Amino acid sequence: MIEAATEPRRRRGRGLDPESVLSIAVGVFNERGYDGTSMEDLAQALGVTKSAIYYHVPGKEHLLARALDRALDGLFAMVADERAAKGAAIDRLEWVVRQSVRILVERLPYVTLLLRVRGNSGTEQAALERRREFDRFITGLVGEAVAEGGIRADVDPGLVTRLLFGTVNSITEWYQPARGDSADDLADALLTMAFSGLRPTR
Repeated sequence: MIEAATEPRRRRGRGLDPESVLSIAVGVFNERGYDGTSMEDLAQALGVTKSAIYYHVPGKEHLLARALDRALDGLFAMVADERAAKGAAIDRLEWVVRQSVRILVERLPYVTLLLRVRGNSGTEQAALERRREFDRFITGLVGEAVAEGGIRADVDPGLVTRLLFGTVNSITEWYQPARGDSADDLADALLTMAFSGLRPTR
């Protein structure tokens, strides 16, 4: 259940700022599914009337776009970092995977929502295209690592990308922050398991 939905209605309906509205809306989207969420559902979670919600947002797709950008902007800020561009490709790939886990943990509700979109609207299609752009960057980085000898030559870069980030993305399905595992704990375990098989045998 969404914690915000259990707060007193009079508290939730007052003093809502854009970040609070977005956070609560993302919780509802993840619980009910975006397509299954109505503006009335959002109004109830926010503690406002259905007509009053339009004072805060023009519509639910506006909230979806903001939420998806929150997840994707973190990934593309990482791609733009010089640590993703300089040095041995295998080291850059490890750094990118580690940072991807950190971004996922820090922005868990937003990344969870991103991974559930299916392209049913222009907003979702744009988000999926950005995801494909990120995948192409990773595939290129894996290819560089293979060419440099940092990754064994008998693996397909595209397959490596799907397997690596399939594992990273699966964290959204089972990760529970309350259990105490940090982003670094998760990244250490993932990198140990994945990269021990990717690096060539010396």
